[in-house]
Amino acid sequence: MHDDELEVGDAPGRDEVLTAADVADGPIPVHVACVMDGNGRWAARRGLPRTEGHAAGEAALLDAVEGALELGIPWITMYAFSTENWRRPPEEVRYLMGFNESLLMRRRDELNEKGVRIRFAGRRDWRVPKRVLKRMDESIELTKGNRRCTLTMAFNYGGRAEIVDAVRELVRDGVKPEKVTEKAIRSHLYFPDQPDPDLVIRTSGEHRISNFLLWQLAYSELVFTEVLWPDFRRSDLFAGVRDFQRRQRRYGGVT
Repeated sequence: MHDDELEVGDAPGRDEVLTAADVADGPIPVHVACVMDGNGRWAARRGLPRTEGHAAGEAALLDAVEGALELGIPWITMYAFSTENWRRPPEEVRYLMGFNESLLMRRRDELNEKGVRIRFAGRRDWRVPKRVLKRMDESIELTKGNRRCTLTMAFNYGGRAEIVDAVRELVRDGVKPEKVTEKAIRSHLYFPDQPDPDLVIRTSGEHRISNFLLWQLAYSELVFTEVLWPDFRRSDLFAGVRDFQRRQRRYGGVT
C-alpha cells in the first residue's frame, strides 16, 4: 500500500492499538509534552496542500487530550507554533494564525466542560494578530478554574527565547550575579508552577528537540514515533506511556 493510501489505523510506526487499561497499572507520567510533527508530510503523501495536514491534526490534538484525561495525566503541553515557524511561507503562517483562532472558538467550550485548563506559553509580540491574542485570553479566562488537566499550548514559543526572557526578568529585578541560581531562573520561566515533563513524544520519525522546553527537558524521557501527527491517537499516547514505564529514571545516579 502506498503512503497516500494509508488509513489512520495503518499509520506507519503503529504496531498495536493499546488501551488505557494496558498501562493503567504502571507509573503514569505527571506531565507529557508532545512535538506535533509531520502535518506537511501527511498532506504531501495524499497530494494535498500543507494546510490540510494542519487541519487534520486537530483530531489528533483532541484525541491525545482525551487520552490524557483517561489516564489521569494532569499536565499536557503541545508544541503548536515555534518562534522559528515564522520562517515558513507567509500563506502558511496566515493559515496557522487563523486556524489556531478558529480552533479555540470551536473547542474551548468542550475542553472547559471536561475540566481542562487552557494556557499558552510563548511570546505575545507584535507578530501574533490581536484577534488571536483575544481568543487566547478568552480561553484562559473561561477555563482558569479547571484543574482536572492543564493543557499548555506552546505558541510563538522557543526554549531559548524562554530562557532569555527569564534572564531579562532577573536583570530587571536587579538580581545580583551571585544570586542567579537554577531556582531563580526557574521562578522566572513562563510557568514556574508547571512540573518538568516526565515524557516527551515527538511524532513523524524525527529525532530532535527543536528548541522545545530546553530548560525543562533536562531529565525527561524521550519517545520518538514514526506516526505522523494527523494519524496520532490516544493509543499512541498510551504506547509512549508504556515505553516510559519500562525505563529506569536515575537522574544522574545509579540503580
